[in-house]
Amino acid sequence: KLYQHATTEASQATLASVSPVFAVMKLDKEGNTTYFEKKKTELYQELGLQARDLRFQHLMSIATRNNRIIMRMEFLKAVITPEFLLILDYRNLNLEHWLFNELASQLAGEGQLVTYSLPFEFRAIEAILQYRISKLQGRLNTLQPQILETLEALVDPKLLSVDRSKLHILLQNGKSLSELETDLKVFKETILEILDEEELIEELCLSKWTDPQVFEGSTAGIDHAEEMELLLENYYRQAEDLANEARELRVLIDDSESIIFINLDSHRNVMMRLNLQLTMGTFSLSLFGLIGVAFGMNLESSLEEDPRIFWLVTGIMFLGSGLIWRRLLSFLGRHLEPPLPPHVPAVWKKSQPASGRVEIKSNLKAEAFGLSRSALTNQ
Repeated sequence: KLYQHATTEASQATLASVSPVFAVMKLDKEGNTTYFEKKKTELYQELGLQARDLRFQHLMSIATRNNRIIMRMEFLKAVITPEFLLILDYRNLNLEHWLFNELASQLAGEGQLVTYSLPFEFRAIEAILQYRISKLQGRLNTLQPQILETLEALVDPKLLSVDRSKLHILLQNGKSLSELETDLKVFKETILEILDEEELIEELCLSKWTDPQVFEGSTAGIDHAEEMELLLENYYRQAEDLANEARELRVLIDDSESIIFINLDSHRNVMMRLNLQLTMGTFSLSLFGLIGVAFGMNLESSLEEDPRIFWLVTGIMFLGSGLIWRRLLSFLGRHLEPPLPPHVPAVWKKSQPASGRVEIKSNLKAEAFGLSRSALTNQ
């Protein structure tokens, strides 16, 4: 028993020594900031959470545990309470500017947040969502001009070949655009899961459980749970707008790829047609060149004694080769040229005004009536 007890104490001491240590940044309602380090075991015990609640992955999620809001936004790890906001592992180069220069002022009301008149958790949630949307917007603003510039250089019809460096840049931008579309999709799905459940929206209102009088109603007569819903819906719409812009860029890339392939196919067809024409010309010359071969066989005949025979035979060779080459070109043109489109009779468009349609119908009725009367008269 003594051995087992000693082993248990040693294992517990070992687990305590390897427990991760969080660098924590704490911000209160007034924007005051404090920094400290604390082990994971001590931190989740003080917050009344479980160890799995502080297991942060690089995925976005918003959850409530024991009157605490746990938010994961890629590299951002935050725990929100009715009195303060904790940022875990804040020592990140991508977050330093926002944490030290913007977040504290936003929570204190200097950042002109819409939810400043509401409880503290509203301000904290809006500040984090606003930061995430601004990062996604910045990534889109960086990709959009690069993609448009690259596509403009690739789709130029004057170019006979495609610049591989431009294609490499387009490939990298396409991968970045796919990652952005994935992040926007996760952002929208996370917020939509909360919007679809009224209980989850009410759980985000932490002050409701500590001070119910705060949630009796706002000055506009709207319940604070509805204001939380409006807040989340606002950022959902912003993410939807960004997703639409990214989708338009994706469609533009796909259309440009089709245009590039069409241009390359067109140039390839021109080269193949030129090669075929040269092949037919060579065939024509070779065919009538047999006459010269026949005269060059050192056979005795009476024709070689006449000086006019040389020019006559040479003229027949070139004339015959030209005629055969012309005939082959006409045959090639008939089989390679696209057929003419069929004649389509003009029809009235559906977008014609109602008055115009009424006049046309009345004219048609009058003509039909006149034709019927003339037919009766003739009968």
